[in-house]
Amino acid sequence: MELQGAHTRTQERWIQGRRLLRPIVQWAFLLLVLVIGGQFALFVGQLEQAVEPIVKRPPAVEAFLPISALISLKYWVLTGVFNRIHPAGLVLLLVICSLSLLLKRGFCSWVCPFGLLGDGLERIHILLLRRRLSLPRVLDYPLRSLKYLILLFFLWAIFVRMDLGQLEQFIGSPYNRIADVKMLKFFVEPSKTTVTVVAVLTGLSLVIPFFWCRYLCPYGALLGAVSLFSPFKIRRDRQTCVGCQKCSQICPARIQVHKAGTVWSDECHACLRCVDVCPVDRTLRLSAPGGRVPLSKPAYAAAVILLFAIGVSAARLGGYWRNAISTAEYRAHIAHLDHPAYMHNRGAVPAYNWEDLGIHDPATAAGGMPRTDRH
Repeated sequence: MELQGAHTRTQERWIQGRRLLRPIVQWAFLLLVLVIGGQFALFVGQLEQAVEPIVKRPPAVEAFLPISALISLKYWVLTGVFNRIHPAGLVLLLVICSLSLLLKRGFCSWVCPFGLLGDGLERIHILLLRRRLSLPRVLDYPLRSLKYLILLFFLWAIFVRMDLGQLEQFIGSPYNRIADVKMLKFFVEPSKTTVTVVAVLTGLSLVIPFFWCRYLCPYGALLGAVSLFSPFKIRRDRQTCVGCQKCSQICPARIQVHKAGTVWSDECHACLRCVDVCPVDRTLRLSAPGGRVPLSKPAYAAAVILLFAIGVSAARLGGYWRNAISTAEYRAHIAHLDHPAYMHNRGAVPAYNWEDLGIHDPATAAGGMPRTDRH
């Protein structure tokens, strides 16, 4: 009896540790994001104060420039040129899409800070209401299509409407070259509209958990579509399943796991909560077809981290990580941020003259593209 009790306690500790693994990885990535953001803020602050920067610009800040990355992706496909304006943005986009292709939407539940925020808001929601509210299907299905409509708009605007000349104009424009600084200003100096929208989305996410992720995030829509082709999926052994439905009850995406032999849903982001709560060992597993190559939670976490490490390391070795914008050029851009050239112009590149922006060497190329004035 004592041996059996000790075995049970050891098993419980293992299960508890396994459940804590994803939050640990999430918080580690959040800490990394905060360090990168803080480093970039210091870099920009030094340039604003007209002092020689001691802190260097972190290339990974370009992860927050997905639109620029999509434009660079099309340019790369059409020309074979991996442009050097924001190369890390495209590298990270490719890594994240590769992660979804290989291992489902793991980015959303293991890496993305908004996924961690969603988890926190869900816990508050359950604490306040004692249960998880969800919209009826008649509303849920149409709303879920919104994120795909937003994604389709961006894909249409970039991959259908923009020709090669327009791609080059945008990539080499002052607006795109300083997009990382503009994004920083968006976070640290939010407008009243931004604060209002964030407050509304936070409130909606408190009422309906994961409201942003489920209904509005176009990045999640892209990864969900890509993840449909992933060989790894949650698979249920019908022979050993006891029908307790704990898997479906715990699923944040509200997937009816207990009814599926294989979970094909684009909403599944491999959080592995269902696997954690399953009372029968090996009844639910993340695996390749036929149950081959089952991935435990530690193995999945290691695979996610390894894929990022390989992608970033390859970019560094290949010279596709740091951008070609000099510190002097950043300083000139920052000094003229109020110029119309840096304002959003409904998708069009605003008119600009390099001399007016304090940049006196417009012939210098970045990524093989000449920088020219636009009138």
